[in-house]
Amino acid sequence: MQLLPSLVSGLKAVCASFPDSRKGRGGNIAIADFGMAAFSMFFMQSASFLAFQRSLEKGRGRSNAQTLFGIGRIPSDNYIRGALDEADPALLQPCFERMETLLAQPAMRQAFGRLGGRTLVAFDGTQYFCSQKLRCPNCLTRERSNGKTENYHCLLSATVVAPGHSKVVPLMPEFVATQDGAEKQDCERNAVKRWFDSHHARIAPLRPIFLGDDLFACHPVCKMITDAGDDFIFTCKPTSHKALYDFIDGAEPFRHVERVRRGKTTDTRRYRWIEAVPIRDGKDAILVNWISFEILDAKGKVKYSMAWVTSLPVSKDNVAEIVACGRARWKIENESFNVLKNHGYELEHNFGHGQNYLAMTLATLNLLAFAWHTVLELLEPPWRTAREAAVKRTSFFAQILTLTTYVAFPSWLVLLESLTTFTIPPELVKRLDSS
Repeated sequence: MQLLPSLVSGLKAVCASFPDSRKGRGGNIAIADFGMAAFSMFFMQSASFLAFQRSLEKGRGRSNAQTLFGIGRIPSDNYIRGALDEADPALLQPCFERMETLLAQPAMRQAFGRLGGRTLVAFDGTQYFCSQKLRCPNCLTRERSNGKTENYHCLLSATVVAPGHSKVVPLMPEFVATQDGAEKQDCERNAVKRWFDSHHARIAPLRPIFLGDDLFACHPVCKMITDAGDDFIFTCKPTSHKALYDFIDGAEPFRHVERVRRGKTTDTRRYRWIEAVPIRDGKDAILVNWISFEILDAKGKVKYSMAWVTSLPVSKDNVAEIVACGRARWKIENESFNVLKNHGYELEHNFGHGQNYLAMTLATLNLLAFAWHTVLELLEPPWRTAREAAVKRTSFFAQILTLTTYVAFPSWLVLLESLTTFTIPPELVKRLDSS
């Protein structure tokens, strides 16, 4: 077993680079321990993990925080919040760059490669904190109808997705936050430009195709992507693209029809596309290919309808796969945001807001834990075997928490073998009985 210990080692090195403003006795806890302690809660899917490890260390002399995560001393929760409030989430970028490297491995290429081995990266924003009382310099604000002001945090996620695959891999996020010197409040379009400037050149070997909702189907974003030699598939609604739909009104599209049998019913899938359509008014408007897709039931009633613009060439041979990739954008909401908020990661929970970077750094560590879980299930055999033995994801993490509450395991491999075989090594049982 090599990947998980390597990931832990890499994260610890990154956490060691966090700023340390302590003076005097505070230095007896390594600065890396603060970041590793916070990450361990997200990775183990338990806000109580550190409390259990403190008790375990008190009774056994060591804990899983030490043996699995390399934490020398477990800081108090408030001490963790204070230390991480000074750590810019951008410092965690090397850990996400490791995820990008792993995406180039054959197993990951096979899992996520589409349209000739290309990687789909979906953009979308989500809120992860809201309060009428707490505020920091990075907060956005909005006025509610009752006259009260809300402070909130949003992030722009760039997530690797693929049609027909239930797993997703979040990349380094970009935060929608107050920008120095800006007169207007930040927005997702500005955030996606910053993300692209920072990361697109580095992920070029993945041959990305960027996905997004109607918000990103605009001239500046589309031109930014094509100027860099990349491609996009963005949702395109008539209500926000009047000039485009006026241009194609009355035009004769290319057509392709497929019939797909599902159980006892047969659906008709109808594709239409028009090439070289200006995305907006103006002679300098970028030209895109427009695709319309409909699913009709056996009686000819339209059950689903959507349209996209893309920089990809469209033909009868690839239009169905392009549409499938465009529809995979929903995975950033279903398989990413929904899981992060409702299935163990508790992204919207206020783990700590702080006065500087705390809320953003904790959200980034949470996303990193989610990314690790995906790549481990695909690339680390002992993790995958233990995960399959538990059948359900919730059972897997419940079993991890139960075992690590009472037994200090010497390594990840021993822990995962115990989860797979439903047994604890005899030497650990003896140590447990003698304590």
